[in-house]
Amino acid sequence: MQQQLYEFLDYLRLNRNTSVHTSAAYQSDLSQLLEFAATHLDKAQDRVKPGDLGLSVIRAYMAELYRLGQSRASVARKLSALRTFVRFLRREGWIEIDPTALAVSPKREHRVPAHLSVDEMSRLLEAPDTAGPLGRRDRAILELFYASGLRLSELVGLDVEDVNLHARIVRVTGKGAKERLVPFNTSAQKALRAWYTDRASLCAARRPKTHLSRPTAHGPKPKADLDPLFVNARGTRLTGRSVQRLVARYVSGCSTRFGISPHALRHSFASHLLQRGADLRAIQELLGHVQLSTTQRYTHVNAAQLLEVYRKAHPRATAGSKSRTGPTDDK
Repeated sequence: MQQQLYEFLDYLRLNRNTSVHTSAAYQSDLSQLLEFAATHLDKAQDRVKPGDLGLSVIRAYMAELYRLGQSRASVARKLSALRTFVRFLRREGWIEIDPTALAVSPKREHRVPAHLSVDEMSRLLEAPDTAGPLGRRDRAILELFYASGLRLSELVGLDVEDVNLHARIVRVTGKGAKERLVPFNTSAQKALRAWYTDRASLCAARRPKTHLSRPTAHGPKPKADLDPLFVNARGTRLTGRSVQRLVARYVSGCSTRFGISPHALRHSFASHLLQRGADLRAIQELLGHVQLSTTQRYTHVNAAQLLEVYRKAHPRATAGSKSRTGPTDDK
């Protein structure tokens, strides 16, 4: 079934415009399934056919995932990938029935993602030492993360031309190569303006002038050859792994919370907007979510906020409150 898998991956890339990371996840999940199916059916992997993916194989595969300690979210994701693959096989005429129709997806756990409070976020933004160029870069990264709620891949993929500093708008290429415009605040604007001078110096040291003036004869430059917004000390584009490390370093210095990643800063952005009355639809647009249900998983109402709303809204929530109704006449 390797040929069908390759055709499916081409379909995802060309017809559904999936990102490289999404395609790689599909390939990994489905390759694991095909390897298990070959072992379960006692066949060579290159001899497994689409019709071999029956309900018994799927259920056995899910049981094996649970035995290996996979979370319910991981099992649900793998089953979702299989369902998409099966729909493709039916549409192309490789199979006649859908074996996943009777496979029950596990109920997902609802966990509140790690996030920072407003005060913790303020301390984090002040953590970088802005006396040096890399400190000013880190401050700009943290400010832009919190001001716009960008994904890690979106931030490291930004080029200088994507940022309108005067209008405080950034053009973001999100999942599925979909573009959106996201505003940012004056604090991020100030941090970016301070970083621009340092960035120009680092990039100038990396590239000779002759290379800058060299024309291109093959259309648009690839992403790596454009002018990245955030660069390292060598003047090359900052990687996602590097940003993860610097965020972890600054968080460890100003907070005792664990699991605070660049994605947790995105969740903090959405949560703080929601707590201050922002419309969920507006947050959905800012985050670049297709489904509103995805945005709802990023948001939560903490116990303190819920109690405060209750105290303000319920007529008898205040201590010592008395009934406004007069005495009843039982006669």
